[in-house]
Amino acid sequence: MYSFLAIPNSGKAQTAGDRGLVLTNPLRKMDYLWTPWRYQYMTIAAADKLPDCIFCDAANRTDDEVTLVVHRGVSSFVILNRYPYTSGHLMIVPYKHTSELSALDAATLTEIMQLSQRVEAAFKSLYKPDGMNFGINLGRAAGAGIAGHLHMHGLPRWFGDTSFLSVVGETRILPETLDTTFQRLRTALS
Repeated sequence: MYSFLAIPNSGKAQTAGDRGLVLTNPLRKMDYLWTPWRYQYMTIAAADKLPDCIFCDAANRTDDEVTLVVHRGVSSFVILNRYPYTSGHLMIVPYKHTSELSALDAATLTEIMQLSQRVEAAFKSLYKPDGMNFGINLGRAAGAGIAGHLHMHGLPRWFGDTSFLSVVGETRILPETLDTTFQRLRTALS
C-alpha cells in the first residue's frame, strides 16, 4: 500500500525516489503517476477473478492485513477503504450481505453505531481532525460504489483537506500509507 503525491510538471528530471511515485520526463510535458498497488487489482480483474462481493470476501478470509480488516465484531467489521478520501477513511460493514437497512436486525444496527462511536474516539485520538463524516449511501444513485452490500463510511476531515489537486487534478494527497493507517487503527480499536 502506498500513498502518492502528484505535482505539476516542473520540467526538472526526477527519480522515483525523489517523490516516491512521481516521475517527470524533462523532454515531455507529461507527468507519470506510478500506482503499483493497482497492479494486483488489474491482474485479478483481467483474469475475471474478482469476488462477487469484496465485503463478503473480506469477512470470510482470515488475512486481515491483506484485506485491511482492522476490527471484527459479532455482527459487523471495520475495514479500511483501499482508495481513501483521507487518511483513516474506513467502512463499518455488517457481515450480512444486504443492500437495505430494513434487512438488518436491531443487534446489528446497534453494533454498527457502537463501532461508529469507537471509530469516532479513535479518529479524535489518532488524527485530531477538525470534523468527521459518517454516512451510508444506499443504491448507486445515492453514490454507493458497492451497492449490493451496505456499509457506513467513516473519515476524519480537516479544514483545507480538499485542494486544487483534488478538484482540478482528481488527485488525493495522503500523508500516510495504508499499512500505517491499518496498524494505527487496528491498535486503537482492539
